[in-house]
Amino acid sequence: MTKALRHPLTDYIRRGAEMTPLCAGCGSGIVAQAILRAIHRLNLDMDDLVFVSGIGCAGWIPSPYFNADTLHTMPGRSVAVATGVKLFRPGLKVVVISGDGDLVGLGGNHLLHAARRGAGLVVVCVNNGVYELTGGQTTPGLASEIPTFGEYAPPFDACDLMRAAGATYVARWTVYHALDLSLSVQKALLHPGFSFIEAVSYCRTHAGPRVGSRGPVEMMQLYRDRAVPVERVRALGLTGLRGRWAVGEFVGPRTTPCEAEEEDLPEVVLNPT
Repeated sequence: MTKALRHPLTDYIRRGAEMTPLCAGCGSGIVAQAILRAIHRLNLDMDDLVFVSGIGCAGWIPSPYFNADTLHTMPGRSVAVATGVKLFRPGLKVVVISGDGDLVGLGGNHLLHAARRGAGLVVVCVNNGVYELTGGQTTPGLASEIPTFGEYAPPFDACDLMRAAGATYVARWTVYHALDLSLSVQKALLHPGFSFIEAVSYCRTHAGPRVGSRGPVEMMQLYRDRAVPVERVRALGLTGLRGRWAVGEFVGPRTTPCEAEEEDLPEVVLNPT
């Protein structure tokens, strides 16, 4: 009698919530597996993690499917809520999983200041360049080259933004680089400072048709061809990649801003007389 096969990530999914509302072939499924595989490799207890998400398709990655405490917040407030959780329960690992529209667009101010303060959060930004749930309008994310109503403003480079704000671990991968993405999440979970990981994904329903691709396979090939290793970008001094993305680790992990500041302070001598 053959033994029934059991997926190694089964225990990380809430019982009765195996079906998701994500479209077939959605890149968010790859991001979900990358995160859970990182947790599995580290043998972390899900009771020691809290997942916070915002409004948008990426918000459905942890809530209600991950078998852990999850908070599904208001638009643009995922980082603010996550910061509150971390302050109240500093021993927990708090992971924010949301889209570029929620994090960089609606919640950009919260994201900037959480990085500046060195909040001990792991933020995974699923960047597909569109607001999926409201019809595919263009977001300010890096992948925003698929305007719906004639978007004219240049997109943000979220990783550059986080690096400037003081994040102590910053990385970017596409969903084509699933293993690299998972290893970055693993590294971020072990890092005590503020970690930001951008997962460049695709929306097959809204974004795909506008870039001349018909389905997930073509989108994956597109992301494979557009990715440029950050080491190559640095070596060649490339600027304005124009439709291509530097992938890799941009910052750290390094000491938190507070630790770095303490290291630079001179020794204090009390009562020198």
